[in-house]
Amino acid sequence: MNRTRIKICGLTREADLDAAVAAGADAVGFVLYPKSPRHVPLGRALALAGRLPPFVTPVLLFVNAAPAEVAEATAALPTAWLQFHGDETPDACDAARHSYLRAVRMAPGVDLLDFAARFHRAGALLLDADSAVYGGSGKAFDWSLIPPSVARPVVLSGGLNPANVTDGVLTVRPWAVDVSTGVEAAKGIKDAGLMRRFCDAVREADERLEDAPN
Repeated sequence: MNRTRIKICGLTREADLDAAVAAGADAVGFVLYPKSPRHVPLGRALALAGRLPPFVTPVLLFVNAAPAEVAEATAALPTAWLQFHGDETPDACDAARHSYLRAVRMAPGVDLLDFAARFHRAGALLLDADSAVYGGSGKAFDWSLIPPSVARPVVLSGGLNPANVTDGVLTVRPWAVDVSTGVEAAKGIKDAGLMRRFCDAVREADERLEDAPN
């Protein structure tokens, strides 16, 4: 079976980045949204990304950023995936001409199948909780809102932590999971032990799925 990939978002410090990689993260996210408490300037994101070993993917998170800002970041770090976490249209995302994730603020009435059809060029849809802020709220959403079949790979996010991510993987069967608040000691400051426990919990879920009868 395909194992569940793990993305840890909102990295701001070298020690946290190294701990995320050691715990088993497949991707790490750098928030380029100035209003976020986890914001890092582009230069800082580039310095942190320079510490990554092969096969760990950097992800640059934007919220309603100007096209020139996205283009500058993409040119500076072409190996990164982009994550659009605001109100970007399909045309705005596609204009970057780069691999991207599109965040979906899940709430009753959101038509995820229609969203997937409109953002059909997205590499995956990142399902987050609906909140007054753009990401990093620490809130979970009702997983029953996710239809059984979505045309794009799904990244489960929103309120995940070491205690609930196993259930999230077993229930949703996502392509990947994404965590930020759930592995923090404070906003923007990660906890190495929580990151390790989170990754272990994802691997436990994968083992249970692999051992389950067909």
